[in-house]
Amino acid sequence: MKNGDRPLARRVQDYDEDDVRVRPGRRGSRPRTRRRPAHEGASTGFVTAVDRGRYRCLVDAGTRDERPVTAMRARELGRKGVVVGDRVALVGDVSGATDTLARIVRVEPRASSLRRTADDTDPFERIIVANADQLVIVTALADPEPRPRMIDRQLVAGYDAGMDPLLCLTKADLADPDGLVAEYAPLGVPYVVTRRGGDLDELRGHLSNRMSVLVGHSGVGKSTLVNALVPDAERAVSQVNAVTGRGRHTSSSAIALELPGGDGWIIDTPGVRSFGLAHVEPENVINAFEDLAEGAAERCPPLCDHLQESCGLDGWVEDGHASRARLDSLRRLLASREGEPE
Repeated sequence: MKNGDRPLARRVQDYDEDDVRVRPGRRGSRPRTRRRPAHEGASTGFVTAVDRGRYRCLVDAGTRDERPVTAMRARELGRKGVVVGDRVALVGDVSGATDTLARIVRVEPRASSLRRTADDTDPFERIIVANADQLVIVTALADPEPRPRMIDRQLVAGYDAGMDPLLCLTKADLADPDGLVAEYAPLGVPYVVTRRGGDLDELRGHLSNRMSVLVGHSGVGKSTLVNALVPDAERAVSQVNAVTGRGRHTSSSAIALELPGGDGWIIDTPGVRSFGLAHVEPENVINAFEDLAEGAAERCPPLCDHLQESCGLDGWVEDGHASRARLDSLRRLLASREGEPE
């Protein structure tokens, strides 16, 4: 047999099953392997900001060596995105010196992911932030007027992500909060009320030792709150449009900021005018309501969306296991997920 008396297929593909498969590069130079490097010695970083393909990471957080490092995504990450709040592995120059650039080679598993779609028919979800454990829904009581359906949608996204919600009602010097507070009382969502120039100690108490993300539509006062909570944040603020009654986008990207004294983190996000929920399953919403989730498991037919006439939750409520107000609120959230107008 020619070619050294060895079968051609075996000669070309001569390796054991546990071997690394190696193929030549395009120009026959360095061989390439399917096995990616493990980067065991990589430094751990926390992504605090993203700007045009560059990632601001905090390395050795909480130690004397804590420093900001600018990084780019390594090619080996493929299409995996990197967002504010991610914990990542960095290689290369992680000194933090001016004009140096590290590489993000790995994104660690996320404890939570706050997501939204552009609208309720968009199949592509966007991760807004990662690893936050509290969703602070900021809404103004006036100027601009509250938008309960937007609040509902953000609550649904928070429940889907497994995050604890907090309502932050701003501009109480312009309108009474009691009506909006009563509307959300059946959900049992905690809330704080703030006013221009007022004390923020209650809000600070809710933020203490937590990773909180602030969401809300433009003009509700998120950036004003951030500047008061983190004096050197210098987040841009703007006035509400007198014609449309809506705010303008002043924060163009998410950013994570440490509270004074290391007492937790807040992530400020750009104002949004819509919050699509195409990615959310009904079970992820109802599971946030333990008194109703039990009834759904016992009495609802398979694939029940809890909005149909055959839903078993009505009987569950009539038997005294949960309140009608709680069920009505749940259904309002689920209807919001289905795309009812805000």
